[in-house]
Amino acid sequence: MGSGRPRTKDFFAAPTLSLSLAGAFARNAPSGDEVEEGEEGSGGIIGGPPGEEVEISSADTGPAGSQSGDGSGEEEEGHADGGKRKKRSRKSYHRHTAEQVRVMEAVFKESPHPDEKQRQQLSKQLGLSPRQVKFWFQNRRTQIKATQERHENSLLKSELENLQKENRAMRQLAKGPSRCPSCGAAAASTDGFDAAAANQEQLLQLENAKLRAEVEKLRGALGTAAADGAASPAFSPPFSAATAQMSGNRSPFEVYGAGFVGRNRQSVLELAGRALEELKTMSSSGEPLWVRSVETGRDILNYDEYVRLFRRDDGPGDRRASWSVEASRETGVVYLDATNLVHAFMDVNQWKELFPSMVSKASTLDVIRTGDDDDVHDGAVQLMFAEVQMLTPMVPTREFYFARYCKKLAAEKWAVVDVSFDKAEADVGTSPLVTCWKNPSGCIIQEQTNGHSRVTWVEHTRCRECAVPSMYRAVTASGLAFGARRWVATLQLQCERMVFWVATNVPTRDSNGVSTLAGRRSVLKLAHRMTSSLCRVIGGSRGLAWSRAPRAGAGDVRLTSRTNAGDPGEPQGLIACAVLSTWLPVSPTSLLDFLRDESRRPEWDVTLAGRAVQRRVNLTKGKDRCNCVTAYVSSRADEQGGEWIVQDSCTNPCESIVAYAPVDAAVLQPVIRGHDSSGVALLPCGFAVVPDGLESRPAVITSRKEDGAMAGAGSLVTVAFQVLASSSPAAALSPESAETVTSLASCTLRRVKKALGCQDR
Repeated sequence: MGSGRPRTKDFFAAPTLSLSLAGAFARNAPSGDEVEEGEEGSGGIIGGPPGEEVEISSADTGPAGSQSGDGSGEEEEGHADGGKRKKRSRKSYHRHTAEQVRVMEAVFKESPHPDEKQRQQLSKQLGLSPRQVKFWFQNRRTQIKATQERHENSLLKSELENLQKENRAMRQLAKGPSRCPSCGAAAASTDGFDAAAANQEQLLQLENAKLRAEVEKLRGALGTAAADGAASPAFSPPFSAATAQMSGNRSPFEVYGAGFVGRNRQSVLELAGRALEELKTMSSSGEPLWVRSVETGRDILNYDEYVRLFRRDDGPGDRRASWSVEASRETGVVYLDATNLVHAFMDVNQWKELFPSMVSKASTLDVIRTGDDDDVHDGAVQLMFAEVQMLTPMVPTREFYFARYCKKLAAEKWAVVDVSFDKAEADVGTSPLVTCWKNPSGCIIQEQTNGHSRVTWVEHTRCRECAVPSMYRAVTASGLAFGARRWVATLQLQCERMVFWVATNVPTRDSNGVSTLAGRRSVLKLAHRMTSSLCRVIGGSRGLAWSRAPRAGAGDVRLTSRTNAGDPGEPQGLIACAVLSTWLPVSPTSLLDFLRDESRRPEWDVTLAGRAVQRRVNLTKGKDRCNCVTAYVSSRADEQGGEWIVQDSCTNPCESIVAYAPVDAAVLQPVIRGHDSSGVALLPCGFAVVPDGLESRPAVITSRKEDGAMAGAGSLVTVAFQVLASSSPAAALSPESAETVTSLASCTLRRVKKALGCQDR
């Protein structure tokens, strides 16, 4: 295509959007019948330069649908007025064989725009003229562009409807009392600061509901034991004290779903079996179920074909028009063998550790079936709850209640599938508590050499439409927020971290400032806890009860508070947290490099008061050298006294995190020597950076598809600060403490903008 020719926008770059293609694939899918065109991008299938013969391929024209000619035949037509007879050129027809189409399709997937040499080779190989080959590729590109235009129209229509809904919601909010748009909770008053009291009341209500659900569970377990003669060890109570402590603030949906325990186990097992078969098909199929985007090379679900193959009424999305569908598929290699990976997926605590930036809450509600005697996980089915988040309170979290089924498919091949389901005693599909639904999703894990595993991930969800700020719509639509791409990228990053944690042959240049393996592990463990803690407190969970900062001129700062009365990893008392999210016209890579540059740290770190810092510790924990743990000392500190800054940097193609916290030198030195770091109290602050979703799209497909995500034109950055507002857990958040933490967040972002030349943003 010429450089001056307009280029159609590729909406296939949003792989999680699985809008109905209105039969487009069924009508346009290449079989053996190809319609050739002369001018690509004209919006039609047939066309050509004036005066040039047009050749048409069709199965519906001519004898037996397979007529060919040279295009020179003439046919005379009579006219009632006795005028001159006109001569009309008869079109020539050609039908490609299935083998010809198969070969050209294979070439098209690798190179949608073959050059003259490639066309000549195909011409000789298939027995076609170079012109026929050229027209076939033009037609194939035109078919895909036509589908993309239909996607564009659907997306624009959906965007308009969302804007109209937001407008109506804002009008309603303007009429009534002030409420938080992300969670619906009443906003904190400027004088009373009663958000903490409202949050405490909500927690008490949830605790009451949880206790009632546990009583119901125990009654059901006693009834089952009386009928069977003994209670099965597989049916362990899901709400133990340890589980409650681990899960933190449980959502109403999680507590509500506990009533299912002890009932309809057979229906769950049957659903899990169907979900496994669907996952195997979704992970291995190509066209027509999955269509490859020409420009990005990512797989797009053909929803018409999906409905034809798997049409079932398993969830609310088929019954309610207000649900949006997202589907994506991604494959990657991780540094962990299949057995340990499966074990981590089936242990809820280890599963959370694998996805610290994504899974803010998770718990196992019940075990429906244990694994076989030979393998404890083979055939296991358990009920689970999970809350999945973005690293900003501006995007609501997604809460899922699902069954997880683990099955060994071959000697070195496993499948782990998640699927949501209805309760028999209540219509979950129409309950307002249900906001997200999992169609069969999960991963196929294939053992590789040297302890590696190849993971093919399918993420297929339906969610109730909710208000998302405009600057986050592209990143949620592209799959960077909740799609398979982010699940795989996060898993790869954490598996790398575990490998470096146990490695004994790390080069000296990648392990500076720590002399022993025990010290290295202790520092890495402290850094991981710091980052995980930061991720948990900056998401959009309803349990955090975010409210807008009351101070005028602070920007869109979100404020919350929580109490810590027993966790030794944080200071005891009332903790205030302020978060500010915005868009910056800087690439994520450039922004991460700026934040990690110690020579420029005084430009944005408000706690340094302009003092310079020096790096004393640097531990690499991944292939990318940006994945590292560093410790800085300011100009007023030394080895034995003063305050150090411990910083953990994590990056993958979907997100980057920089978490840091001040630590007294006297506390940090034993950790560097290898002592346990679990008792070091930290309140991490930091940044979360994600691409804005408007990724640059290459003209040709390359093998480094993941690099495009981090090379976007802009970044969505979240700045988070935490302070100890009071040493008393019973204290309420004062206006002075709220002002302090709000000022820290807004001032830090202003300094970052100034240093990067983005003051007007």
